Amino acid sequence: MAQLQTVAIGILGPTLDHGRSSDRWGKWRPTVALCSHEDLIINRFELLYQPNFTKLLGWVVDDIHAVSPETRVVTHPIDFKDPWDFEEVYGALHGFAGAYAFDPDNEQYLIHITTGTHVAQICMFLLTESRHFPARLIQTAPPKKEAHTRAGTYEIIDLDLSRYDSIAMRRHEETRDDISFLKSGIDTRNAAFNALIERIEHVALHTADPLTLMGPTGAGKSHLARRIYELKRARKKLRGPFVEVSCATLRGDAAMSALFGHRKGAFTGAAADRKGFLLAADGGMLFLDEIGELGTDEQTLLLKAIEEKRFYPLGADQEVESDFQLICGTNRDLAAEVRAGRFREDLLARMNLWSFRLPGLRERPEDIEPNLAFELDRHAARTGTRVTFNKEARERFLAFATSPEALWPANFRDLSGAVTRMATLAPAGRIRAEIVEQEIARLRGGWRDAAADGDAELLADLVGADRAAAMDRFDRVQLAEVIRVCRRSATLSAAGRGLFAQSRQRKKTANDADRLRKYLALHGLDWAAVRAK
Repeated sequence: MAQLQTVAIGILGPTLDHGRSSDRWGKWRPTVALCSHEDLIINRFELLYQPNFTKLLGWVVDDIHAVSPETRVVTHPIDFKDPWDFEEVYGALHGFAGAYAFDPDNEQYLIHITTGTHVAQICMFLLTESRHFPARLIQTAPPKKEAHTRAGTYEIIDLDLSRYDSIAMRRHEETRDDISFLKSGIDTRNAAFNALIERIEHVALHTADPLTLMGPTGAGKSHLARRIYELKRARKKLRGPFVEVSCATLRGDAAMSALFGHRKGAFTGAAADRKGFLLAADGGMLFLDEIGELGTDEQTLLLKAIEEKRFYPLGADQEVESDFQLICGTNRDLAAEVRAGRFREDLLARMNLWSFRLPGLRERPEDIEPNLAFELDRHAARTGTRVTFNKEARERFLAFATSPEALWPANFRDLSGAVTRMATLAPAGRIRAEIVEQEIARLRGGWRDAAADGDAELLADLVGADRAAAMDRFDRVQLAEVIRVCRRSATLSAAGRGLFAQSRQRKKTANDADRLRKYLALHGLDWAAVRAK
């Protein structure tokens, strides 16, 4: 079997490698010294350099050839403006590693981590540990005073060896702890949700760009936003406060004042300066829940504040600065809101760089049991009383909670409320089967009434209360769902495609818009009337 060729990969060090003078051979220069060891033959040196050090590169290459004629030097320009910028340096080195044609069957690689800025050395280590560089590290050091060689010493570090496992394990455990923190320590069993939280953890710790959390009411958007803030604060990535705002409560001039602040006398009733939520969040995190409720004027100013970190309070003639990280929450389809002209497309594009959809409770039935334990723990912390289920009661509640019958329209808020009621009614701290049956009956009734009330209100608004009351329940439920789909859709055709998605596949020609138009006409409705409301 042929012996593997040894390939070194390193960065030209403008300070340590500099030595073009009469005494350059009396100075230890790590890149040249690496090729000077009698017991280490470097067959090829992949030497990375910044283009503004081309002259120094030529001197170093000449000197490598002088001490090691058998070493072939291949140079690679890497252009980063600031060698102390982690993101820029890592990106350049990552790009090199991704484009390089590694041949581990015929070559062994050594990553020289002695030269370059500390930032470059750290990045080289991380890329080796992550196996972007399938290599070992080589660290060189100058000779001691009593040494008889100018080559100095070197140490080869194989991160795959067991004694270095603790380094990788510490980082893995830290990431695992962060993910558990975001889940409030709940041992979730839904694979998709676990993968989602893992992505959110990574993005949250590696960017300050806006994040958008989508999902139905009660899915946990507000809670997760606060956990993201607490994680970033613990990692020293934020220093300021967490400011939470429900955009559904902001209307008219009060919305502008609440978000951007105002100066005294800016409008009638402005008796004093107001800071505003954006300025209050300086250095911290601003969570705008239900951002789809914001008016278009507020959206315009918010976009400017996100991009420029500057804005004018109402009545001010000077801008103020606020550097905050933004997290947005919404239960609306913002893309549909853009099509309907109710949400700015450029703001959505800025928010959509990192968007995550939190699933509702019905999509995570396997997580109901661990969340049940979590809610009991929260009740104990809140009241000082530990409450548990007996076996039969627990099995009955879980059977109902994970069945198709359980609607959970308010998601985890519904579950939390149910546990709180059962725990409060439990005699001697034990939830028995009869308490569970009472709660199941209460949930069923509440969900049925809420659905009926919602349908009745929706239809009464369009066809009149008397006519809606005269309709069969089957017709009421069907018509109410059709209206909801219409209001979520930008066009009649889009609504038809959504409503007739299966049957249209069995037709040679599908005219969904016409089918929907005729259905609405049967109830005395048309597209304009449905959308106008």
